[in-house]
Amino acid sequence: FSMIQDEEKTFKKQEFDIGKKEINEMLDAIRKVIFADYFSCRSKREFVERTDHMLQQLQRIFKDIDWTLDFECLSQEFLKNLPDIRSLCLSDLKAAFQGDPAARDEAEIMMCYPGVYAVFVHRISHLLYKMQIPYLPRVMSEHAHSITGIDIHPGATVGKGFFIDHGTGVVIGETTEIGNNVKLYQGVTLGALSTAGGQKMKGSKRHPTIMDNVTIYAGASILGGNTIIGENTVIGANAFITASVPPNSKVSMNRTKRDIFEIKNKEHSYEARRRTDKRN
Repeated sequence: FSMIQDEEKTFKKQEFDIGKKEINEMLDAIRKVIFADYFSCRSKREFVERTDHMLQQLQRIFKDIDWTLDFECLSQEFLKNLPDIRSLCLSDLKAAFQGDPAARDEAEIMMCYPGVYAVFVHRISHLLYKMQIPYLPRVMSEHAHSITGIDIHPGATVGKGFFIDHGTGVVIGETTEIGNNVKLYQGVTLGALSTAGGQKMKGSKRHPTIMDNVTIYAGASILGGNTIIGENTVIGANAFITASVPPNSKVSMNRTKRDIFEIKNKEHSYEARRRTDKRN
């Protein structure tokens, strides 16, 4: 009986009530502050009212997650970081517009593009992750995942000017590091080589590092914590990469030998064989 009581206490300690409606309302409130210019904010007074509403939404959710949190202090810390988040989000919006000739304008991108929405949510969830808010960052990332088909762990570090075009099926792991002005297409995986170690691997670098000005085309998989993709590199569609690629390279599949990838840059031109060994 005592064991059951202990389990019940543990469950109650972790219990909170946050639904899709609450997450939507909070993200909508934050979005209307960050992108105030696109949501008909006509006066300073209206902006202040929106900001107050956003803080109320945050405090309510912080309290729902864990009533022992200093939710007023946390909401002020969030507010202090908001200008930097806004700057990053605007750089993402600009990158999307410059990177897609089909776009009418930045307003269309903000309203319609799933990749831009997923990255916006990530900017917020990553800040909350760094603030060590329990549960909420992951709840938010899975909310964006369910809407857009793009799965970005809140722990992933992402530089400015990040654009995910189309986006469906993109996966970005917790310890991924992405530089500035990186562009991904649908189906890209930035993942771990293996998770067989389970919780023993917690805290280790398991996912790749993508340097500045890299483009990764559809269906490519880049795996492993020691894998670094050098700056100004282009990764072709369906590439499977488990080793570092030097800067200024182009990686593409050899059409005649599907287990061979060609890596070319000014200094090197060589072939890299796809790993075909089977692991248990």
